[in-house]
Amino acid sequence: MCEKEAKKVLLFYNPHSGNGLFKNNLDHIIDRFQTAGYQIEPIRAAKGMAINKALSNMNQDEYRQIIAAGGDGTINICVNAMIRHNINLPLAIFPAGTANDFAYYFEIPNDMDKMIDIALGEHFTNADVGQVNDRYFVNVAAMGALIDVSQKTDPNLKNTIGVMAYYLKAVTEVPNLRAHKVKLITDDMTYEEEMYFMVVMNGISAGGFKRISPESEINDGMMDVILFRKMPILELGPLLFNVIHGNHSKSKHVLTFQTDHLRIESEDNISTDIDGEKGEPFPLEFSILHNRLRIFTEVDDI
Repeated sequence: MCEKEAKKVLLFYNPHSGNGLFKNNLDHIIDRFQTAGYQIEPIRAAKGMAINKALSNMNQDEYRQIIAAGGDGTINICVNAMIRHNINLPLAIFPAGTANDFAYYFEIPNDMDKMIDIALGEHFTNADVGQVNDRYFVNVAAMGALIDVSQKTDPNLKNTIGVMAYYLKAVTEVPNLRAHKVKLITDDMTYEEEMYFMVVMNGISAGGFKRISPESEINDGMMDVILFRKMPILELGPLLFNVIHGNHSKSKHVLTFQTDHLRIESEDNISTDIDGEKGEPFPLEFSILHNRLRIFTEVDDI
């Protein structure tokens, strides 16, 4: 439970995320929290520098919580700063990005007053945090031929039409697909594969694909690995259809397994992505921080 005497709330927000929902409601948010007896301290997202400085000087005993308002990238920056500075305050999420995959897992609504109600409540769900090399991810680390889709998609287009912008961009990239040879090493198995694309999941959705890892549990101490093998281009379409419906794990073109430790090696120059932002260079060393976060939710333990 949150300490009643802790009257401050740190609000970390990205004014450029999504369609302006958060920015247009900033005064309303401050009013709701002030009415509840809490002092809001806003920190504007600026490449992580402002949040790092704020958390490095924070006396967390004075604070009730942290709020991260934005997309998965904004939440990622906030969580990385929290872990770096050993901040253990509960985290409220105000989804205001394009896909909002981390918030989707916790069923955080898009209605602003309902978001505030949850953030002012006393219900929590624990969440793991993934680690890859020296960085952390809340939802997904991805690598392979389609990573450039997220990084090349026009931010204005994402804000206007949402996740459809990713799909439209992905269609243009299909002719450029190239498979990469990778070695995946766990404590129990070693896999040598040729892959187009792979994800290491903490959540269940990525890039707006709501069921890319439907069996994932965000607090089970495990990462879900999904690798899409090299295949005839003509078979990509049917597989994409199965991905949309969460039925792809049975495909011969897909490798899936769970692990709490993973090393990925490759001699190729492979693009990587962490929660929608530019990722780490190979080799990649993955581990999990079990139940590192407490997330405000509508009910306890989703």
